[in-house]
Amino acid sequence: MPETILVVDDEKDIRLTLGGLLADEGYMVSQAQSKEEALERLEETTPDLIILDLWMGGSEKGFEVLDRVREDTPQVPVVVISGHGNIETAVKAVRLGAYDFIEKPLSADKILLAVQRALSFKKLTTENQILRTRGRKAGLITGRSQPMIALQKTIEMVAPTPASVLISGENGVGKELVAHTIHQLSQRADRPMIEINCAAIPEELVESELFGHERGAFTGADRRRQGRFDLADNSTLFLDEIADMSLKTQAKILRILQEKKFERVGGTKTIEVDVRIIAASNKDLEKEIAEGRFRNDLYYRLNVVPIVVPPLRERTEDIPELATLFLQECLKVNNLGQKSLDPAFVERLKLRPWQGNVRELKNTIERLAIITPGPVIARDPTETGLENANQVPKLKNGEGPEPHYLALPYRQAKAEFERRYFLAQLQAHGNNITQTAEAVSLDRTSLHKKLKALGFKDWVEVNVEKPN
Repeated sequence: MPETILVVDDEKDIRLTLGGLLADEGYMVSQAQSKEEALERLEETTPDLIILDLWMGGSEKGFEVLDRVREDTPQVPVVVISGHGNIETAVKAVRLGAYDFIEKPLSADKILLAVQRALSFKKLTTENQILRTRGRKAGLITGRSQPMIALQKTIEMVAPTPASVLISGENGVGKELVAHTIHQLSQRADRPMIEINCAAIPEELVESELFGHERGAFTGADRRRQGRFDLADNSTLFLDEIADMSLKTQAKILRILQEKKFERVGGTKTIEVDVRIIAASNKDLEKEIAEGRFRNDLYYRLNVVPIVVPPLRERTEDIPELATLFLQECLKVNNLGQKSLDPAFVERLKLRPWQGNVRELKNTIERLAIITPGPVIARDPTETGLENANQVPKLKNGEGPEPHYLALPYRQAKAEFERRYFLAQLQAHGNNITQTAEAVSLDRTSLHKKLKALGFKDWVEVNVEKPN
């Protein structure tokens, strides 16, 4: 799509000359002959660049336009032109946010050079923002477990399409990271992904955040403000914790998805946008629908491609790789020198319930990296043997706490018990697979498969002796 330029000048000949010059270079040009017309154009659309005459109608009304642009759309560069230019005027314009200042009479070469530089600067700023985001997010979808391989394949398939995506999963599993990865692999990756946490914004401000507002729309709205849908035009909008939106706001989002247009709060002009939606929730949306808290029609609009991010307890074989990655990041950020994780300690990490998922693992590794004085992290001061200091039920006879997995759902409790059971058996028999198999009444091959299924694949390949 060609870049758009708004030319604001009260002299018709200059507008026509600049319009023709820029059109010949492949730009889309719109024109305004006054401050009022310029502000009206800016209400309707946001150009990529503005060429602005400061002196219009006998006064420096261009400064009012420049001031409004800096308030409402600071990402849009402004090249100021003036036939009444002097050093003071140029300095004032730059201080107010102008990218460049050119005196009349205008030179075609100077104008084209200023336009190219301003647009290049805008593009570079956008790319830097994207790269900073990618630098924070890249490489963190880590894991070679079957659930993660399946997740990565789904992301690769859906990312290049414009389809809406609904990401579900528990707190801390990495739903935001999945959204960033989808955007980075999409055809919209040249623009930054816009995010909004629906649970973190007061209900009375959600509509203003999403759709923007006009000056005077409510108390305190002293200027027009672009909303997230505006900013996400031709890009991706990530709606995190969407189940926390009111039914009223849900209805407005549904309309945008259907019609691809909206009005700002307090406004009457319709704004058309092309936005890809990625939504996420840690709640069961079908249950929310049944209880009347979420719109059925919005659910099906969002749920074109459902993605379920598995909890960490269902992919414990990924813990060694994740723990090592988090440790290296922490050491680098905090200048902690070289440290490593003891393999036996990593195996014990697999036995934890990780109710906070990957986020809890990351915080745990960071904490241990900071408080461990030596070069090897071999224990967690909060550990009490194989049992962790978790909130667990008590025995009826008062003899002490039950194993914490007795409070978990059946499948999760069964898997965790088996991991603890087989680890204890292996340790009791000096990691000898044959002796362990005899002790647990399994043949050697069956035990080997069971250990791999429980997430001990790497441990088995290193520690188990070869058959005769």
